[in-house]
Amino acid sequence: MSHPEFPLTNQLIYLNHAAVAPWPKRTSEAVKAFAEQNTTYGSHYYLDWLKKQTEIRQQLKSLLNAPSVDDIALVKNTSEALSFVAYGLNWSKGDNIVSSNEEFPSNRIPWESLADQGVELKQADLLSHSSPEEALFALVDSNTRLLTISSIQFASGLRLDLEKIGRFCKDNDILFCIDAIQSLGAVEFDVQAYQADFVMADGHKWMFGPEGLGVFYTNPESRKKLKLTQYGWHMMANIHNYENKPWEIHPTAKRFECGSPNMLGIHAWSASLSLLLEIGMKNIQSEVLKNAAYLMDKIEAHPNLDCLTDRKTKLKSGIVLFKHHHIDNNTLYKHLQNNAVVCALRGGGIRFSAHFYHSIDELDKAITIIEQAKQ
Repeated sequence: MSHPEFPLTNQLIYLNHAAVAPWPKRTSEAVKAFAEQNTTYGSHYYLDWLKKQTEIRQQLKSLLNAPSVDDIALVKNTSEALSFVAYGLNWSKGDNIVSSNEEFPSNRIPWESLADQGVELKQADLLSHSSPEEALFALVDSNTRLLTISSIQFASGLRLDLEKIGRFCKDNDILFCIDAIQSLGAVEFDVQAYQADFVMADGHKWMFGPEGLGVFYTNPESRKKLKLTQYGWHMMANIHNYENKPWEIHPTAKRFECGSPNMLGIHAWSASLSLLLEIGMKNIQSEVLKNAAYLMDKIEAHPNLDCLTDRKTKLKSGIVLFKHHHIDNNTLYKHLQNNAVVCALRGGGIRFSAHFYHSIDELDKAITIIEQAKQ
Protein backbone atom coordinates (compact mmCIF):
# COMPACT_ATOMS: atom_id res chain seq x y z
CA MET A 1 0.00 0.00 0.00
CA SER A 2 1.38 3.40 -0.94
CA HIS A 3 2.05 6.17 1.57
CA PRO A 4 -0.36 9.12 1.14
CA GLU A 5 2.55 11.54 0.81
CA PHE A 6 4.23 9.44 -1.92
CA PRO A 7 1.67 8.43 -4.56
CA LEU A 8 4.45 7.63 -7.05
CA THR A 9 4.98 4.29 -5.34
CA ASN A 10 1.95 2.97 -7.24
CA GLN A 11 4.05 3.10 -10.42
CA LEU A 12 7.66 2.83 -9.23
CA ILE A 13 9.79 1.18 -6.61
CA TYR A 14 11.91 4.20 -5.77
CA LEU A 15 15.15 3.03 -4.15
CA ASN A 16 17.30 6.02 -4.99
CA HIS A 17 17.02 8.49 -2.10
CA ALA A 18 20.81 8.63 -1.88
CA ALA A 19 20.71 10.39 -5.28
CA VAL A 20 17.64 12.55 -5.99
CA ALA A 21 14.45 11.92 -4.03
CA PRO A 22 10.82 12.33 -5.07
CA TRP A 23 8.88 15.14 -3.45
CA PRO A 24 6.15 14.46 -0.91
CA LYS A 25 2.65 15.45 -1.98
CA ARG A 26 2.66 18.42 0.39
CA THR A 27 5.79 19.78 -1.31
CA SER A 28 4.16 19.68 -4.73
CA GLU A 29 1.13 21.47 -3.28
CA ALA A 30 3.34 24.12 -1.66
CA VAL A 31 5.07 24.81 -4.99
CA LYS A 32 1.75 25.05 -6.82
CA ALA A 33 0.39 27.46 -4.20
CA PHE A 34 3.50 29.63 -4.35
CA ALA A 35 3.41 29.71 -8.14
CA GLU A 36 -0.27 30.63 -8.19
CA GLN A 37 0.24 33.37 -5.61
CA ASN A 38 3.19 34.78 -7.54
CA THR A 39 1.25 34.65 -10.80
CA THR A 40 -1.75 36.43 -9.29
CA TYR A 41 -0.15 38.87 -6.85
CA GLY A 42 3.51 39.17 -7.79
CA SER A 43 5.61 39.97 -4.72
CA HIS A 44 2.70 41.54 -2.78
CA TYR A 45 3.09 38.87 -0.08
CA TYR A 46 6.88 39.08 0.16
CA LEU A 47 6.74 39.64 3.93
CA ASP A 48 5.01 36.26 4.22
CA TRP A 49 7.76 34.75 2.09
CA LEU A 50 10.31 36.12 4.54
CA LYS A 51 8.42 34.40 7.36
CA LYS A 52 8.81 31.12 5.47
CA GLN A 53 12.54 31.83 5.19
CA THR A 54 12.66 32.27 8.98
CA GLU A 55 10.68 29.06 9.43
CA ILE A 56 13.04 26.94 7.33
CA ARG A 57 16.03 28.14 9.35
CA GLN A 58 14.24 26.97 12.49
CA GLN A 59 13.43 23.62 10.86
CA LEU A 60 17.05 23.10 9.86
CA LYS A 61 18.22 24.13 13.32
CA SER A 62 16.05 21.36 14.75
CA LEU A 63 17.20 18.77 12.24
CA LEU A 64 20.88 19.53 12.94
CA ASN A 65 20.42 20.27 16.66
CA ALA A 66 22.26 23.53 16.06
CA PRO A 67 22.48 25.90 19.03
CA SER A 68 20.94 28.82 17.12
CA VAL A 69 19.33 29.79 13.81
CA ASP A 70 22.23 32.25 13.58
CA ASP A 71 24.41 29.24 12.72
CA ILE A 72 22.31 28.32 9.67
CA ALA A 73 22.99 29.60 6.15
CA LEU A 74 20.92 28.74 3.09
CA VAL A 75 23.26 27.92 0.20
CA LYS A 76 22.93 26.55 -3.32
CA ASN A 77 24.43 23.14 -2.59
CA THR A 78 27.01 21.11 -0.70
CA SER A 79 29.77 22.00 -3.14
CA GLU A 80 29.28 25.72 -2.59
CA ALA A 81 29.48 25.32 1.18
CA LEU A 82 32.59 23.13 0.97
CA SER A 83 34.19 25.75 -1.27
CA PHE A 84 33.34 28.43 1.31
CA VAL A 85 35.45 26.48 3.79
CA ALA A 86 38.25 25.57 1.38
CA TYR A 87 38.71 29.15 0.20
CA GLY A 88 37.67 30.86 3.41
CA LEU A 89 40.47 29.50 5.58
CA ASN A 90 43.92 31.05 5.49
CA TRP A 91 46.29 28.28 4.48
CA SER A 92 50.05 28.11 4.81
CA LYS A 93 52.37 26.15 2.57
CA GLY A 94 52.87 22.72 4.14
CA ASP A 95 49.41 22.51 5.69
CA ASN A 96 47.47 19.32 5.10
CA ILE A 97 43.87 18.13 5.14
CA VAL A 98 42.86 14.60 6.13
CA SER A 99 39.95 12.86 4.40
CA SER A 100 39.15 9.45 2.92
CA ASN A 101 39.53 7.77 -0.46
CA GLU A 102 35.77 7.10 -0.64
CA GLU A 103 34.54 10.68 -0.82
CA PHE A 104 32.10 12.01 -3.40
CA PRO A 105 33.90 14.53 -5.68
CA SER A 106 32.23 17.46 -3.89
CA ASN A 107 34.26 16.63 -0.78
CA ARG A 108 37.49 16.02 -2.68
CA ILE A 109 37.87 18.51 -5.52
CA PRO A 110 37.78 21.71 -3.41
CA TRP A 111 40.60 20.36 -1.25
CA GLU A 112 42.66 19.08 -4.19
CA SER A 113 42.33 22.51 -5.78
CA LEU A 114 44.40 23.96 -2.92
CA ALA A 115 47.53 22.12 -4.11
CA ASP A 116 48.83 25.26 -5.81
CA GLN A 117 48.89 26.91 -2.37
CA GLY A 118 51.10 24.10 -1.05
CA VAL A 119 48.24 22.35 0.78
CA GLU A 120 48.18 18.54 0.68
CA LEU A 121 45.07 16.36 0.75
CA LYS A 122 45.77 13.08 2.57
CA GLN A 123 43.22 10.33 1.85
CA ALA A 124 42.83 7.43 4.25
CA ASP A 125 41.86 3.97 3.06
CA LEU A 126 38.93 3.38 5.40
CA LEU A 127 39.09 -0.40 4.91
CA SER A 128 42.81 -0.68 5.71
CA HIS A 129 42.26 -0.46 9.45
CA SER A 130 39.99 -2.30 11.87
CA SER A 131 38.47 1.10 12.61
CA PRO A 132 37.78 3.62 9.79
CA GLU A 133 38.10 6.44 12.30
CA GLU A 134 41.55 5.24 13.33
CA ALA A 135 42.52 5.08 9.66
CA LEU A 136 41.81 8.81 9.48
CA PHE A 137 43.62 9.57 12.72
CA ALA A 138 46.73 7.72 11.52
CA LEU A 139 47.24 10.33 8.79
CA VAL A 140 47.10 13.30 11.15
CA ASP A 141 50.34 15.09 11.93
CA SER A 142 51.43 18.47 13.28
CA ASN A 143 50.59 20.14 9.95
CA THR A 144 47.00 18.91 9.78
CA ARG A 145 44.60 21.87 9.83
CA LEU A 146 41.31 20.20 8.98
CA LEU A 147 39.65 16.79 8.84
CA THR A 148 36.80 16.54 6.34
CA ILE A 149 34.63 13.48 5.92
CA SER A 150 31.22 12.34 4.73
CA SER A 151 29.08 11.21 7.63
CA ILE A 152 27.92 8.29 5.46
CA GLN A 153 29.84 7.23 2.36
CA PHE A 154 27.73 7.66 -0.78
CA ALA A 155 28.69 4.35 -2.42
CA SER A 156 29.38 1.84 0.35
CA GLY A 157 26.99 3.23 2.93
CA LEU A 158 29.73 3.20 5.58
CA ARG A 159 28.63 5.39 8.51
CA LEU A 160 31.37 6.89 10.66
CA ASP A 161 31.45 7.58 14.39
CA LEU A 162 31.24 11.37 14.26
CA GLU A 163 31.37 11.79 18.03
CA LYS A 164 34.68 9.91 18.14
CA ILE A 165 36.09 11.98 15.28
CA GLY A 166 34.84 15.21 16.84
CA ARG A 167 36.56 14.44 20.14
CA PHE A 168 39.80 13.62 18.36
CA CYS A 169 39.71 16.85 16.36
CA LYS A 170 38.95 18.93 19.43
CA ASP A 171 41.75 17.28 21.42
CA ASN A 172 44.21 17.90 18.58
CA ASP A 173 43.06 21.43 17.67
CA ILE A 174 41.92 20.37 14.19
CA LEU A 175 38.89 21.80 12.40
CA PHE A 176 36.15 19.24 11.73
CA CYS A 177 34.08 19.45 8.52
CA ILE A 178 31.19 17.07 7.77
CA ASP A 179 29.48 16.44 4.45
CA ALA A 180 26.13 15.32 5.86
CA ILE A 181 24.17 14.85 2.65
CA GLN A 182 23.67 11.09 3.18
CA SER A 183 22.65 11.53 6.83
CA LEU A 184 20.24 14.43 7.16
CA GLY A 185 16.70 13.19 6.66
CA ALA A 186 17.72 9.54 7.02
CA VAL A 187 19.31 9.26 10.49
CA GLU A 188 19.51 11.38 13.60
CA PHE A 189 22.19 14.06 13.53
CA ASP A 190 23.66 16.34 16.21
CA VAL A 191 26.25 19.01 15.38
CA GLN A 192 26.77 19.73 19.07
CA ALA A 193 27.47 16.12 20.03
CA TYR A 194 29.90 15.90 17.09
CA GLN A 195 31.64 19.18 18.03
CA ALA A 196 31.51 20.03 14.35
CA ASP A 197 32.97 23.23 12.97
CA PHE A 198 31.32 23.04 9.56
CA VAL A 199 28.43 20.90 8.26
CA MET A 200 26.80 21.07 4.85
CA ALA A 201 24.18 19.20 2.82
CA ASP A 202 21.89 19.60 -0.18
CA GLY A 203 18.19 19.12 0.44
CA HIS A 204 17.40 16.93 -2.55
CA LYS A 205 18.30 13.49 -1.21
CA TRP A 206 16.94 12.05 2.04
CA MET A 207 15.33 15.40 2.96
CA PHE A 208 12.97 15.30 -0.07
CA GLY A 209 13.83 18.85 -1.12
CA PRO A 210 14.42 20.47 -4.51
CA GLU A 211 17.83 20.64 -6.11
CA GLY A 212 19.55 24.01 -5.81
CA LEU A 213 19.09 24.62 -2.07
CA GLY A 214 21.18 23.38 0.84
CA VAL A 215 22.20 24.10 4.41
CA PHE A 216 25.57 25.29 5.71
CA TYR A 217 26.15 25.13 9.47
CA THR A 218 29.06 26.92 11.10
CA ASN A 219 29.73 27.20 14.81
CA PRO A 220 30.38 30.82 15.85
CA GLU A 221 34.08 30.52 16.62
CA SER A 222 34.88 28.64 13.42
CA ARG A 223 32.75 31.02 11.38
CA LYS A 224 35.10 33.85 12.33
CA LYS A 225 37.98 31.94 10.70
CA LEU A 226 36.37 32.05 7.25
CA LYS A 227 37.04 35.05 5.07
CA LEU A 228 34.24 35.68 2.60
CA THR A 229 34.61 34.68 -1.04
CA GLN A 230 31.26 36.04 -2.27
CA TYR A 231 29.81 39.49 -1.76
CA GLY A 232 26.46 41.13 -2.37
CA TRP A 233 23.63 43.08 -0.80
CA HIS A 234 22.23 40.15 1.19
CA MET A 235 25.36 39.41 3.25
CA MET A 236 25.41 42.89 4.82
CA ALA A 237 24.43 43.46 8.44
CA ASN A 238 21.62 45.82 7.38
CA ILE A 239 20.24 44.36 4.16
CA HIS A 240 17.26 46.73 3.98
CA ASN A 241 19.32 49.90 4.02
CA TYR A 242 20.12 50.08 0.33
CA GLU A 243 22.25 53.20 0.84
CA ASN A 244 24.40 51.19 3.26
CA LYS A 245 27.58 53.29 3.28
CA PRO A 246 29.76 52.11 4.88
CA TRP A 247 28.51 48.54 5.15
CA GLU A 248 29.31 45.73 7.58
CA ILE A 249 29.32 41.95 7.19
CA HIS A 250 26.30 40.22 8.72
CA PRO A 251 27.25 38.91 12.18
CA THR A 252 25.47 35.56 11.67
CA ALA A 253 25.76 32.75 9.13
CA LYS A 254 23.70 34.91 6.77
CA ARG A 255 27.06 36.37 5.73
CA PHE A 256 27.34 33.39 3.36
CA GLU A 257 24.13 34.36 1.52
CA CYS A 258 25.35 37.01 -0.87
CA GLY A 259 22.22 37.59 -2.95
CA SER A 260 18.48 37.15 -3.27
CA PRO A 261 17.10 33.94 -1.73
CA ASN A 262 15.64 31.01 -3.65
CA MET A 263 12.08 31.64 -2.44
CA LEU A 264 10.52 28.90 -4.56
CA GLY A 265 13.04 26.38 -3.24
CA ILE A 266 12.50 27.60 0.33
CA HIS A 267 8.75 27.01 0.12
CA ALA A 268 9.30 23.56 -1.36
CA TRP A 269 11.99 22.40 1.05
CA SER A 270 10.19 23.78 4.10
CA ALA A 271 7.17 21.65 3.21
CA SER A 272 9.37 18.56 2.92
CA LEU A 273 11.13 19.28 6.20
CA SER A 274 7.76 19.64 7.91
CA LEU A 275 7.05 15.99 7.07
CA LEU A 276 10.36 14.81 8.54
CA LEU A 277 9.88 16.82 11.71
CA GLU A 278 6.25 15.72 12.14
CA ILE A 279 7.20 12.05 11.99
CA GLY A 280 10.38 12.62 13.99
CA MET A 281 13.90 11.66 13.04
CA LYS A 282 14.06 8.91 15.66
CA ASN A 283 11.09 7.19 14.00
CA ILE A 284 12.38 7.84 10.48
CA GLN A 285 15.83 6.47 11.33
CA SER A 286 14.22 3.34 12.77
CA GLU A 287 12.26 2.69 9.57
CA VAL A 288 15.17 3.53 7.24
CA LEU A 289 17.51 1.16 9.05
CA LYS A 290 14.84 -1.54 9.28
CA ASN A 291 14.29 -1.40 5.52
CA ALA A 292 18.04 -1.49 4.85
CA ALA A 293 18.44 -4.49 7.16
CA TYR A 294 15.58 -6.29 5.43
CA LEU A 295 17.14 -5.74 2.01
CA MET A 296 20.50 -6.98 3.25
CA ASP A 297 18.86 -10.09 4.74
CA LYS A 298 17.21 -10.88 1.41
CA ILE A 299 20.40 -10.24 -0.56
CA GLU A 300 22.60 -12.31 1.76
CA ALA A 301 20.11 -15.19 1.62
CA HIS A 302 20.05 -15.16 -2.17
CA PRO A 303 22.41 -17.68 -3.81
CA ASN A 304 23.32 -15.35 -6.69
CA LEU A 305 23.83 -12.07 -4.85
CA ASP A 306 26.67 -10.60 -2.77
CA CYS A 307 25.99 -7.85 -0.23
CA LEU A 308 28.87 -5.35 -0.44
CA THR A 309 27.67 -3.20 2.44
CA ASP A 310 29.46 -4.07 5.68
CA ARG A 311 26.93 -5.23 8.27
CA LYS A 312 29.50 -5.60 11.04
CA THR A 313 29.76 -1.89 11.71
CA LYS A 314 28.02 -0.61 14.83
CA LEU A 315 26.50 2.41 13.06
CA LYS A 316 24.12 1.64 10.18
CA SER A 317 22.87 3.65 7.20
CA GLY A 318 20.09 3.44 4.64
CA ILE A 319 22.43 2.52 1.77
CA VAL A 320 22.64 -1.09 0.57
CA LEU A 321 25.22 -2.04 -2.06
CA PHE A 322 25.26 -5.43 -3.81
CA LYS A 323 26.26 -7.27 -6.97
CA HIS A 324 25.18 -10.39 -8.87
CA HIS A 325 27.43 -13.43 -9.24
CA HIS A 326 26.66 -13.98 -12.92
CA ILE A 327 25.19 -10.73 -14.30
CA ASP A 328 27.40 -7.68 -14.71
CA ASN A 329 26.39 -4.47 -12.95
CA ASN A 330 25.44 -2.55 -16.10
CA THR A 331 23.16 -5.29 -17.37
CA LEU A 332 21.45 -5.71 -14.01
CA TYR A 333 21.08 -1.95 -13.59
CA LYS A 334 19.38 -1.63 -17.01
CA HIS A 335 17.08 -4.52 -16.15
CA LEU A 336 16.03 -2.85 -12.90
CA GLN A 337 15.48 0.53 -14.55
CA ASN A 338 13.44 -1.09 -17.34
CA ASN A 339 11.25 -2.71 -14.70
CA ALA A 340 10.57 0.52 -12.77
CA VAL A 341 13.06 -0.07 -9.94
CA VAL A 342 14.83 3.28 -9.54
CA CYS A 343 18.33 2.72 -8.16
CA ALA A 344 21.96 3.63 -8.91
CA LEU A 345 25.25 2.20 -10.18
CA ARG A 346 27.79 2.97 -7.48
CA GLY A 347 30.87 1.56 -5.81
CA GLY A 348 31.28 -1.52 -7.96
CA GLY A 349 27.69 -2.63 -7.55
CA ILE A 350 24.01 -1.68 -7.49
CA ARG A 351 22.94 0.76 -4.78
CA PHE A 352 19.50 0.59 -3.17
CA SER A 353 18.50 3.42 -0.80
CA ALA A 354 15.00 2.98 0.60
CA HIS A 355 13.35 5.60 2.83
CA PHE A 356 10.94 5.29 5.74
CA TYR A 357 7.77 4.96 3.67
CA HIS A 358 8.61 1.80 1.74
CA SER A 359 6.62 -1.35 2.41
CA ILE A 360 8.05 -4.83 2.74
CA ASP A 361 5.99 -5.80 -0.32
CA GLU A 362 7.84 -3.21 -2.41
CA LEU A 363 11.22 -4.43 -1.21
CA ASP A 364 10.26 -8.03 -1.93
CA LYS A 365 9.12 -7.04 -5.41
CA ALA A 366 12.49 -5.39 -6.09
CA ILE A 367 14.27 -8.63 -5.15
CA THR A 368 11.88 -10.62 -7.35
CA ILE A 369 12.67 -8.33 -10.30
CA ILE A 370 16.39 -8.99 -9.74
CA GLU A 371 15.67 -12.72 -9.92
CA GLN A 372 13.97 -12.22 -13.29
CA ALA A 373 17.14 -10.74 -14.84
CA LYS A 374 18.82 -12.81 -17.54
CA GLN A 375 22.55 -13.20 -18.10
